[in-house]
Amino acid sequence: MQVPLMRLQCGVNSYEWGKVGKESAAAKFASATPSKEFSIQDEKPYAELWMGTHPSLPSKDLETQRTLLDLVQDNQALMSPDISKRYGKKLPFLFKVLSIRKALSIQAHPNKKLAEKLHEKDPENYPDDNHKPEMTIAITPFDGLCGFRPLAEISHFLNNVPALRKLIGESASKEFESSVKSREMSDKADDMEKNKKALQTAFAALMNASQDSIGAAAKELVASAEKDGKDFAGEGGPSNGGKELADLVVRLNGQFEGDIGLFVLFFLNYVKLQVGEAMFLKADDIHAYLSGDIMECMASSDNVVRAGFTPKFKDVSTLTSMLTYSYAPISEQKMHPVDYPYVTLSSAAYSSNSSAVLYDPPIEEFSVVKTDLKKQGAKATFEAIAGPSIFICTAGAGKISVGPKTEEVKTGYVFFVGATAECVLESSEEEFTTFKAFCDLTGKEDAGNGKL
Repeated sequence: MQVPLMRLQCGVNSYEWGKVGKESAAAKFASATPSKEFSIQDEKPYAELWMGTHPSLPSKDLETQRTLLDLVQDNQALMSPDISKRYGKKLPFLFKVLSIRKALSIQAHPNKKLAEKLHEKDPENYPDDNHKPEMTIAITPFDGLCGFRPLAEISHFLNNVPALRKLIGESASKEFESSVKSREMSDKADDMEKNKKALQTAFAALMNASQDSIGAAAKELVASAEKDGKDFAGEGGPSNGGKELADLVVRLNGQFEGDIGLFVLFFLNYVKLQVGEAMFLKADDIHAYLSGDIMECMASSDNVVRAGFTPKFKDVSTLTSMLTYSYAPISEQKMHPVDYPYVTLSSAAYSSNSSAVLYDPPIEEFSVVKTDLKKQGAKATFEAIAGPSIFICTAGAGKISVGPKTEEVKTGYVFFVGATAECVLESSEEEFTTFKAFCDLTGKEDAGNGKL
């Protein structure tokens, strides 16, 4: 039988928000693998590198040029019979590199039930019937808007950002404040349900404001941000400084002038991730990525419900009705990686402080391991798992081996490793960083207690 190790050729999407030319990690990684269809153009934005079987941009076996989808459907052992059966003979995850120059749309991804409904009703805008929980790991400094802020922070902004209060309306603002007052921090189910309803009402009032009123309020907001500096928005509130938020408003207005997103940011957590930090977004969680390069892993779907920071189709009524309206500080969405228990590091790897850490979200479709080998000759031996893996090298160089087959690895190279195959990484430099996305339904990855 063929050794289940193959180098992949992966496609790149060119969206307007992507980093330009060689500044884009997605483009640089893609260009590491020869392709007649792809060469980096200096003025063109490159947004996403896709690694997987999703039909919109399926990866190919570099040697045979067959799609990975064809290969795993022809040979179910590559994914394992269990995974192949459960996920319709398709890889259960989609692995991406995103290179973000300007804000992505304010968006959420539907849960499975809603995805099926949206796809049936509007297949042009909702191209498949799957849910799309996703995990983000920063490979350069990143910032974004993720999940609703604690309610006390939203109340603070309603009282200290006049343009925001005007847009939502005085009665809707008062109703929100009185509804959540004295129970913002309550963990009683009844209180939390009432809080979510109050949040939904206020947020829907904002999202349904007229274009004329948004335009006028945005001018007032930007003028205040430019004038007030550190005093902006009541000195910013507990999570962000006034100057930080003022700069953010001015920056985003430069990208999407007069957009509703300038006000949405007062409802959402503004988060910054350093390299290696990660967060998990459930289906129906609202977010907008703003800048940086990230590894992103998600259930294999391309469904997006958008409502701001975008020239694309907006579906405000679906977005405002589908959200969970969970509210929490961003610390509750950040993940806490743990040492991956199913890898053996060589003595050269141990002595150089090399590591393999597991990011394990509370869903079954995927987990990710980041491996840093910090010495020439350092090795990491991954035990066989009952599912498929995709590896990408994001820095340095080395080798990857499965059984008798060994392949050279350079920055940007991508490999598929089939189920039940032991895999060895070996560094040929002082730095060799890889990310491995995988699915294992046996629960083996849970043993590191990496769940949120």
